[in-house]
Amino acid sequence: MVADPTGGTRDRSAGAARTDDPARRATRRHAPRPARPAGPAPVSAWPAIAATVIFAVAFMFIATEKINRVAVVLGAAGLMALLGLVPGSDVFYSHHAGIDWDVIFLLFGMMIIVGVVKQTGVFEFLAIWAAQRSQGRPYRLMALLVGITGLASPFLDNVTTVMLVAPITISVCRRLGISAVPYLIAEVLASNIAGAATLIGDPPNIIIGSRAGLSFNDFLVHMAPITLVMFLAFLVLARFMFRKSFEYHPERFAAVRDMDARAAITDAAMLTRCLVVLVLVMVGFGLHTVTGVDVAVVALLGAGVMVLVTRADSARYLAEVEWPTLTFFLGLFVMVAGLTETGVIEQVGQWATGAIGDSWFAGATSLVFGSAVLGAFFDNIPYTATMAPIVADIASQADPQTGQALWWSFALGADLGGNGTAVAASANIVVLGIAARAGEPISFWQFTRYGIATTVLTTLIAWGYVWLRYFA
Repeated sequence: MVADPTGGTRDRSAGAARTDDPARRATRRHAPRPARPAGPAPVSAWPAIAATVIFAVAFMFIATEKINRVAVVLGAAGLMALLGLVPGSDVFYSHHAGIDWDVIFLLFGMMIIVGVVKQTGVFEFLAIWAAQRSQGRPYRLMALLVGITGLASPFLDNVTTVMLVAPITISVCRRLGISAVPYLIAEVLASNIAGAATLIGDPPNIIIGSRAGLSFNDFLVHMAPITLVMFLAFLVLARFMFRKSFEYHPERFAAVRDMDARAAITDAAMLTRCLVVLVLVMVGFGLHTVTGVDVAVVALLGAGVMVLVTRADSARYLAEVEWPTLTFFLGLFVMVAGLTETGVIEQVGQWATGAIGDSWFAGATSLVFGSAVLGAFFDNIPYTATMAPIVADIASQADPQTGQALWWSFALGADLGGNGTAVAASANIVVLGIAARAGEPISFWQFTRYGIATTVLTTLIAWGYVWLRYFA
């Protein structure tokens, strides 16, 4: 998470229109690329090698799940700190070099909010409603839940979206006697795709918008159209990816069909107060680029107000906090900081950009596919923050329209890379934690095999879009 892009409110729609000028396209395709200025001095090799080895070994243990993933990241983070690969106290105080407390406190605040709202029975109400609307048909239910996720993700942080949808999903699947795992996986994949549509929908977009001076309207014009195409393509892909999990139990649906959903609400007055606070929190999220109030502060304030106005049972809502998930994030941030501080990510980025040559389309291609691959392994938030200055350097050497095309290529790759593995995006890790608590654990490879298929499909679509819109 980063500070809001206060300078990124100008509308570039007029400039975007000039991109279609054939003369400008021809000049852009054939003009030689200016020579890059000399980069920073090479970093010391041994710290970079040590950080890479520690990260790779930890990632292997996370993937094989032979050791608890929280123990793995804490051990790896401690080893990096012991060897001096992360800069001392900066681990606790620096966005760039350590733990991103904005993400931690956003998660904590939303976990409290979800824990309080859960006490009203509204998740059970929505579960019964969803089961009745889908008539118990598994794929129809998935399309309904994924559609709700897709509508919310462009306007809410992905973590917030999945934390609100996941409890409903688990409840409805229990009602119908089916596994919630494929539905939870589909929702988080859909959230990462749909969140790419707007400036505030995905954390990498906030970072990119701030660095490149791109406004909310810029993202709507350039990202929303292709996001819709990718989302629809994912709905079709999900029909085939999860086809073996679509079990229809007519007798279970018959039991749910005649239920009164409203009877599931245990405290209507408390629910009303919760909804008022929740709406205010959502408004705060949407306006944070205007007010300058970070979304983590909004989440914490909303959690505090909700607890006060509802007088909820503290033992019950604190029990809903995913402490292992928060701890996993702490360790993961330090691990990635080790790669950042020793120059590993920057060196990879410079190697990739140095291989571009004189073709701007080759550069855009590298940003789409390279970001999708690297973002799948390094968590796309710190990856985007690290690569943004490198992309800015490349874009500054192009004409303004080509420069924007490179930024959109970077945004698409970073956003879509969040689906690549189970640890590639914050929303993925949160859903794995929720599933484990619900007694339906999702393994690293169970998520990742679906994530890879989704990433390949959507990245190819995104690459085709970049070529057609900006270079063809």
